Amino acid sequence: MKELSVLDKPVELVERDVEWENLVRFATKLDAGAALGLVYGRRRQGKTFMLELLAEATGGLMFTASEQYGPGNLEALSQAYRDFVQTGEPVRFADWEEAIDALMRLGERGDKPVLVVLDEFPHLLLDQPALPSLIQIAMSPRSRAMRQSRTRLILCGSALTTMRKLLGGSAPLRGRATLELAVAPLGYREAAQFWGLAGNPDLAFRVNALAGGTPAYLAMSDGPVKSERDFVPWVLRGLLNPASAMFREGNILLQEQPEVTDAALYFSVLQAIATGAARRSEIAVRLGRPDSALAHPLTVLEEIRLAEKVEDGLVERRPIYRLTEPVIRLHHLLMRRHEPQLVALGGRDVWLSHQDTVEAKIYGPHFEDIAREWTLKYAPPDLLGWPNQVRPAVIACMEHGHSHEIDVVATIDVAYEPKRIVALGEAKGTSSPVGVAELIRLDHLRGLIPQDKLASEVKLLLFGRAGFSVELRKQAAARSEVELVDISRLYAGA
Repeated sequence: MKELSVLDKPVELVERDVEWENLVRFATKLDAGAALGLVYGRRRQGKTFMLELLAEATGGLMFTASEQYGPGNLEALSQAYRDFVQTGEPVRFADWEEAIDALMRLGERGDKPVLVVLDEFPHLLLDQPALPSLIQIAMSPRSRAMRQSRTRLILCGSALTTMRKLLGGSAPLRGRATLELAVAPLGYREAAQFWGLAGNPDLAFRVNALAGGTPAYLAMSDGPVKSERDFVPWVLRGLLNPASAMFREGNILLQEQPEVTDAALYFSVLQAIATGAARRSEIAVRLGRPDSALAHPLTVLEEIRLAEKVEDGLVERRPIYRLTEPVIRLHHLLMRRHEPQLVALGGRDVWLSHQDTVEAKIYGPHFEDIAREWTLKYAPPDLLGWPNQVRPAVIACMEHGHSHEIDVVATIDVAYEPKRIVALGEAKGTSSPVGVAELIRLDHLRGLIPQDKLASEVKLLLFGRAGFSVELRKQAAARSEVELVDISRLYAGA
């Protein structure tokens, strides 16, 4: 596969190294024949910005559709095409078949690939549902485009289900795309860099627990947070302020997805998960609905990536649901519940009087999430090997007469070999140091798991946002299987 020399990532694009590399590789392939790529993700992730930079760097054509019926988008594309080819002649495509043909012929001009981006592609489908079929025909194996063109066509959109369906099942474009790039929020380490907080991991953690990794939230929340002293003022001016763009973001994230037809039901499901209902049966009880009635809304929430179904690390087919967007959690725990007070009196009293909720239901779950992410992505291979699953779990205990939750269960599942647990972990996102009691608890939990499920040595991981007691450090130093991971190591170390 021949490619042009790799384009350096523009200085304006912070993070997104992997995404940029994939886009450049697709856009600069020298192979003969047109190519199709899809780029999608929720709004405000920076998709359009990246593609604009890519079009500028490669000299490509980028067209952003608007939400309208009728010939408006076709006329706008005609003008964009005219400007791109720099012809003095008027251009007016008669229909979308002619437009797609013209876009494909752009890649016949010279021996270099030509990038063409159709942004907000779902808007085009409102008026032209047959557009994927037209692209399919234009890119059929023996078509002119596949024999003579080097057009690199990218379809981009924020309606996640609509975009994924373009390549699914019996869809016309199934099997046609060579790039499918899902642009997700930044991970917790990348978000710390983006916000300029890599040097203060605890502050980076708190900001991430409240605002998540969506790049646009930096400006929308009147960020960045300038210092430790600026944290609470930032919360008050940027998150709990009714005049802030972030104040109703928890509502907008759901409402902007066309798949959501009964907003009240979906809000109720998210509210139940945010307040601690993790299993489908528990959510059903909170909502007063049959368990079976939640199958569809939970599936949709997974598809639009506001919730995630996580299988139990020990028992198959016993999943829990967790929120994937911190802003949703903050919205349902503070903003939605206390909106009249926030509007009338401001956020200071709400924030200060609900620190227990923030610590237990926002910081706590988020710290567990990043502990699992560290275990999967950043733990050194000589510590755990290469775990391919890191999940929470629940295990029954006859001695105590109830079940215990395990924050981290890391397993290695290799073909033709039994799945083995290589690590168990406890994550404490509180402001108190982790003590010996948590190590004793992990020892107990390890003893409850059948030996045939355990690796020869199971690491016991203790994650502490506020560090560890002196006694725990002493015991950990004397035991090779015990590993302490503080917040500095979570953010910078392996």
